[in-house]
Amino acid sequence: MSLRNVEGKCAAPVGASCVATRGFSVETSSPTYENAADTLPSKGGGASLDASAKSSIVDRQDDYQNALTAVSESLNAGSPTSATGSAAAPRLSIDKTFQKYGEDDAIDYDALYEEEEDSTISMEAHGSMISHLISQVKIGMDLTKVVLPTFILERRSLLEMYADYFAHPDLFLRIAEMETPRERIVETCRWYLSAYHAGRKSAVAKKPYNPILGEVFQCYWDLPDETPDENVVNDGPVPWCHRNQLTFLAEQVSHHPPISAFYAEHVNKKITFSAHVWTKSKFLGLSIGVHNIGEGIVTLVEHSEEYIVTFPNGYGRSILTVPWIELGGTVEIRCPQTGYHATIEFLTKPFYGGKRNKVTAEIYAPNEKKPFVSIAGEWSGLMEAKWHDKNKTEVFVDVNRIPIFKKQVRPIVEQEEYESRRVWKEVTAGLKFNDIEKATNAKCAVEQIQRDQAKNRKENETQWEHKYFRPVGENWIYTKPLSQRVYQQGKESKR
Repeated sequence: MSLRNVEGKCAAPVGASCVATRGFSVETSSPTYENAADTLPSKGGGASLDASAKSSIVDRQDDYQNALTAVSESLNAGSPTSATGSAAAPRLSIDKTFQKYGEDDAIDYDALYEEEEDSTISMEAHGSMISHLISQVKIGMDLTKVVLPTFILERRSLLEMYADYFAHPDLFLRIAEMETPRERIVETCRWYLSAYHAGRKSAVAKKPYNPILGEVFQCYWDLPDETPDENVVNDGPVPWCHRNQLTFLAEQVSHHPPISAFYAEHVNKKITFSAHVWTKSKFLGLSIGVHNIGEGIVTLVEHSEEYIVTFPNGYGRSILTVPWIELGGTVEIRCPQTGYHATIEFLTKPFYGGKRNKVTAEIYAPNEKKPFVSIAGEWSGLMEAKWHDKNKTEVFVDVNRIPIFKKQVRPIVEQEEYESRRVWKEVTAGLKFNDIEKATNAKCAVEQIQRDQAKNRKENETQWEHKYFRPVGENWIYTKPLSQRVYQQGKESKR
């Protein structure tokens, strides 16, 4: 994962149905699924700054506050009232909040999301702001309420970034094609180890937008070798897609704590992936750490197997100069039905020497203490496998030599109100054209609407209604998984 929720308000029964209901442990109390926190910088001590730097910082904070106030006044002035005279809940539309791009020049918003990110960002060029932010935080501090500057943002939502797990959809689908449990655990590890490099679009660490509560992202992939199938999956996560396409759906199901849920499926291959991730970010001195709490489950419907995976932590290093991302920590992949399991270690770079992005993995057969294969290399490059039972070493996967399949997203003009690219399009335009003021205003507008909606729900004692996922304990489960639909179709066919 990348540096995730460190921006603004910051901030993955078996049988016929194979519905996943695994749990995960957390260190805090149960989630409250909507409280929107104030995102203005907190007062804090820390390193002192010179007078000119303080003046510059005050001016920038005033600009942010003025933008926030202007957005709030604009929204309040345009809010409709109900029959009782009370203000109705504001709609998630920032179109009338500020001058849009595109009124003087035609802007292709869809193209803004497809173009490569600028990788020339340097924190040294914004030294006074970054120094001031660091002066507000302490080692180990949760970064939920610390505002980071707009210029470090990546031009996409975190929900869209999660889709990069399937940048190699052919590797994911190959899991379902394997004939034996041993082959299937190996292919699951091959897909998993190849799933992280595509999310790092540049060598410089940038942070995706924090999804707002209820935000949704949908996409799909076409695979060239798939058998044509024009049957539309009307009850699937992307209802305009076909049975031979891999489809993906993500929803932000909680704002505090920030929890994202996502689901992917391929109907013809009878394979799905369901996950929920709760991100907890902390300040570590010259780094920022993101702890990813949660799990994902690969479900093979025809084999009645589940492969449960966990996620590594992410670290943003060198935040005072040119920031970069690395992954660290131990993750597991295990299949309760067969007993096959794997341990993967993402290794952080030593302070002196060493290489970045190192990873090792070991895969075990049921009831065995020694692995039958060991894997080592770089998750951003070449990984080799040593087969202990064959005394053979070979390339396991080289992510730089396999194709990345481009995800397909419907045009913004066709998207619904809460879809990611529509929600953030003005922020994206501001960042693309280096108009930081306009990007900040757009970001403030989105955040202010979310606060107003949370306030309205509290006053009216109503709860947020999730659209695609439901809570099961501390898990988040897609409401209509393929395994459940196949099971129901089987029952109906026997009637």
